[in-house]
Amino acid sequence: MGYQFDFSVVWEQWPLLLNGTLRALYYTAISGLLALVLGIAVMVARRSEIKPVRLTAKTFIEIIRNTPFLVQLFFIFFGLPSIGLRLSVTTAAIMALTINTAAYIAEILRGGVDSLPKGQIEAGKALGLNRRQIFFDIILKPSVRSVYPGLCSQFVLMMLTSSVVASISAPELTYSAQMIEAQSFRSFEVYFVVTGIYLVLSLCMSSLLRIFGRIYFSYPTK
Repeated sequence: MGYQFDFSVVWEQWPLLLNGTLRALYYTAISGLLALVLGIAVMVARRSEIKPVRLTAKTFIEIIRNTPFLVQLFFIFFGLPSIGLRLSVTTAAIMALTINTAAYIAEILRGGVDSLPKGQIEAGKALGLNRRQIFFDIILKPSVRSVYPGLCSQFVLMMLTSSVVASISAPELTYSAQMIEAQSFRSFEVYFVVTGIYLVLSLCMSSLLRIFGRIYFSYPTK
């Protein structure tokens, strides 16, 4: 094999890689918070006693979970302008990540809520708790605790999925890698380093989420 490895072209572009990494984390943080809020809302709607609300939430979940994320991203960025809704690449990327992740979070949370003892809500009512206290303290927090590992995996997966938004030229890590590769033609070196960055980000994010779970939910780290 006559190929000569040269990682210097990658190290010379470290500001671009750093900016891409920070942008990927930005997309993950904003989309993660929005997806959690939307996922809770969809979960509540999915369990609603009002049939149209329940069916709307179920339809949303099924459509999102059974179509590719790339198609959803293209629909938002390339399709919506056809009806007069033009979004920036950053807004489209965040919206796509939020909607996609929210559908999965809604189902994860629904599983957690369904696993709660049926008498738990009645016990809260018997103690005189109001509806807000019952929802957040009796329903939401225990259900989140029971499915916390699944939620952590979903957030890490969302961070990795953010690489797909490079397909609409959203400035993030994979897009930065594409720019460096186009200039240097050093595909192996560029994507080897970027793979390592994503691996480090995933491990760090998983560790931070486990620490948060241990502090907030008294969840075991092992």
